[in-house]
Amino acid sequence: MKKKNTSSLEKTLGYVFKDMSHLERALTHSSSVSSPKHQIEEIYQRHEFLGDRVLALTIADMLLEAFPKADEGELARRLNGLVRNETCAAVAQDLKVGSFIRLGEGEIQAGGYKKDAILGDVCEAIIGAIFLDGGFEQARDFISRNWKERMLNWKGPLRDAKTTLQEWVQGRKLPPPLYSQVSRKGPDHAPEFILKCEVEGMESIFGNGPSKRIAEQNAARAMLIREAIWNEDGEPVEKAK
Repeated sequence: MKKKNTSSLEKTLGYVFKDMSHLERALTHSSSVSSPKHQIEEIYQRHEFLGDRVLALTIADMLLEAFPKADEGELARRLNGLVRNETCAAVAQDLKVGSFIRLGEGEIQAGGYKKDAILGDVCEAIIGAIFLDGGFEQARDFISRNWKERMLNWKGPLRDAKTTLQEWVQGRKLPPPLYSQVSRKGPDHAPEFILKCEVEGMESIFGNGPSKRIAEQNAARAMLIREAIWNEDGEPVEKAK
């Protein structure tokens, strides 16, 4: 990483690293490391692991302050929407992090610097890097700058899709929805799952996502929208049957 590029990225992030190795590691994808023996020491996964926890704690604290009347369920759904990989990827895109990620030739050819799965992981790794280099308050400042507006303007559903669908089905005295994996594609570091949601007496519907959990949620959401229980914004439809 060139010094000019380093300074440019630090300016964008709003944080100057004392130990640049933290940032360099946060930007290093496994595909760029030739020797598996040294991967754990050089790639971003451990920083990502830490950043994910710092992000969740910070967002949880921000939510408690911003929504003093929200119950635990609403807070949890807001939290899940704000820390999900897609949101982290959007932050990384806003900060133009993609061009700084160290990728192997195969991932470069595949456009890895634009993939949400990689961008989201790197964003969390950067949070971990800032935490290790400057402490919690610096990491919190970074998160606040990049998530506060998203938190206040979040438009996701305030109810969990799978829970909502199950309650709706139970209210009609039907068996619980069944979820089954249809396919899995993509490399181990960026998988995509397709799952099927089945409800007795209704046409099956599908959902996809980077994990089985997210694919199940997306399938349940699609079912709720198709059956006019939710609108496209995830809000209840009045007098839904």
